[in-house]
This record gives sequence, C-alpha cells and structure tokens, in this order.
Amino acid sequence: MSDTIYATYLIETAHPLDIAAAVMAGEQSAGTFVKVPGETPELLERHGARVESIRPLGSVEQPTLPGAKPPKEAALPLHYQRAEVRLAFPFENVGASLTALITTISGNLFELGQFSGLRLIDVEIPAVFATAYPGPQFGIAGTRRLTGVENRPLLGTIIKPSVGLSPEETADLVKTLCEAGLDFIKDDELQANSPHSPLAARVSAVMRVINEHAQKTGKKVMYAFNITADMDDMLSHHDTVFAHDGTCVMVNMLSVGAAAVAKLRQHAQMPIHGHRAGWGALSRHPMLGMDYTVYQKLMRLAGVDHLHVNGLRNKFCESDESVIASARACLTPLLGGYSAMPVFSSGQWAGQAPDTYRELQSVDLIYLAGGGIMAHPDGPAAGVASLQEAWEAAMQGISLEIASQDHPALRGALTMFGAR
Repeated sequence: MSDTIYATYLIETAHPLDIAAAVMAGEQSAGTFVKVPGETPELLERHGARVESIRPLGSVEQPTLPGAKPPKEAALPLHYQRAEVRLAFPFENVGASLTALITTISGNLFELGQFSGLRLIDVEIPAVFATAYPGPQFGIAGTRRLTGVENRPLLGTIIKPSVGLSPEETADLVKTLCEAGLDFIKDDELQANSPHSPLAARVSAVMRVINEHAQKTGKKVMYAFNITADMDDMLSHHDTVFAHDGTCVMVNMLSVGAAAVAKLRQHAQMPIHGHRAGWGALSRHPMLGMDYTVYQKLMRLAGVDHLHVNGLRNKFCESDESVIASARACLTPLLGGYSAMPVFSSGQWAGQAPDTYRELQSVDLIYLAGGGIMAHPDGPAAGVASLQEAWEAAMQGISLEIASQDHPALRGALTMFGAR
C-alpha cells in the first residue's frame, strides 16, 4: 500500500496551468523560487512533490482574489484559468506527523503570487498515519453507548444565553432540559472558564443535576463542557469533568489547533466534541481556504468524536448543499474505522428534520436546537417533544403537517417557527 500523500486543489491563475502546478509542487516540497546548491536530480526525485493530474475547468476574465502576479510578458487581455490539480507528496518529507501534514498540504501555497484563487478541496491520508494517531476513541458507537440512544438522532441543545449565567443558573436550566427529555446539552463555544462561570464550579453544579436525574430515571444526559484553554489547563479541565462523572468535553478546534486536539485525545477518557468556531475564515470564499471535507479528516485523525457541520436553513451564509456534503464527509469511512458523528446546529428546529433525514439518509447525527426548544410557545418540554415527533415522522415518511394533527407540541412548533 502506498504511503504517498495526495492533495487536490482548485486553482485560478493567469499562468500556464502546468507551470502553475509545478510552482505549487516545488513550494511545498524541495523547490523554491531559484535553484539552490544541493538541489540535485537525486534529491528532487526522492523529495519533490509530483503533479499527478491537471483538469482544466474554464476561465474567467477578472482575477477572483487581489494580489496575483501575471506572467511578465503576458499578452493582454489576461485570462485566468481554473483547474483541479492533484499533487503527490512523499511520505518521507512528512512522516506520521499531523502538524507536518497540515503544513505540507496547506502552507505557503495560498500566498503564491501566481494564483488569483487556490483552495484545498481534498486530501488522501495514507494508512501509516494510523500508527501515530488512533483517531476517535468513542465515535458514533461509543457516543450511543454512553447516552443509551439507538436508531435515531441524539437530540440536544446549547445553553442560552451563551454567556452570563452563573454556574447555579446554568444548573437550574439543565434540570429543566433534563426533565424535558433531551439526550445532549452543551456549553456555548463562547463559554469556557470565565470569571462569571468558572469551569470547576459549573461542572460541579451541572453534574450534580445530571447525576441526580440519572439516578431517578436511568437516563444520563450527555453534557459537553467547553474545556477550550491553554494545553495544561485543558487537560486539567478534562480531569475535573471526569472526576464529576461527566461523559463529554468540548473544544473549539481552530482555537486550540490540531496538536492540542491530538494531545487531548491521548489523555481523554470521554468523547471529544469538536466545535468549528471561526471556520468561516477558512471557507467562506469559494476560491480560498479549504473544504470541510479536508478539515474533518484532519480532526478525525486528531481524535475528535463529534464534528459540527452547521445545519439546514441555518442563520449563517453556508448553503444547504454544503452542509449536507460536510455531514456526508464525516460519515464516510476513514482509515478503516475513524468514526465521527456530525453535529447539526444553527437555527435548527423541528422543521428541518425531514430534509435532514432525506438528504443524509442516516440517523447517525446529533441534532441541536437552541431557540427551537427554548422559544417553543408551550415551553422547553414541548420544544423537545416537537423535535422527537418531527424526527419520528421524518423516519416514517410522514409529513410534518399530517403528523402535527395528532401531536400538539409539533403543531405548536410549526405555528411558531413555520415561516422561518
């Protein structure tokens, strides 16, 4: 089996495509802008990246991004060609190092003057990386085991207001949500270890409620505490959650970075819930950054068990097609079993359940609704019931309108949120 690393890019350039692709390969391996001593044919053969393929995709008349430098003697008017380029990187350049892999496939090439657009759209990670990175420890099966939820999505919510609640106020809200029948609750990505809600105090207060509820009902709600912090503090926060019988921790993946996520995975005794706060900076422009197809592979390799993918008809700028593509990517097998559960969140309520199920064709997901639960006209318990009823109808192929005739909670949600 080959240890070669393959990366695929969408590019836009005024330079000949073969020359532009060769510049990319050189910049990210053994070459630079000028020949240097030691750059022998033998070294380039062993360590140089190869251009595997170039697939032209047409051209545009204006550069998409600023700062591109056309060929010095190019004829006017310029045409900016687009293409899909596949590069092959020798494993010997990288080793089984996640940080070196990220630098190799997504380093300085984004700044190269030859390009008016460049986006990383896929990566093929060789199996040898599995020797250094065991991947998600719990994944889909482990998350279901801890929550006791089978054959349907995990239904959950985010603590709102995002910030401002004290530990005891948070615990009071969690008590209401547990009694409403949720499977999963999480801190907002903005709420970590703040002066107004220290993590240790919040963990103590919340887990007291969750453990008492579990003793009474037999159902232990999974709560993802946001332990995002500097490395030593993050590991200490994990231990605090585990000492209180917690079952999940959350990190803001872009904030802490891949190396910190991988270190946490080595230490973790609970699922790692990965929030992608800041993702728009890498993805919002279609000709710059990277596709989530790539990022979720890197984070699964690092060991994340749950991966946020946004949600259908969300409050952000991402299209429904992109959201579903991201979720499908998370469910696509990686390295023989690096299973991660996609998390749908952002403006979700009962109404998106049928479309989500129809497009994804899976119930292996976490479905988070904030306002879609808390703002239900009949209260949070009815908000949770509306999600349960909507997903049951979706899985049975029954329209929400028909299902709502016999389900008051769903009917109330359609009345409240139906125009959204």
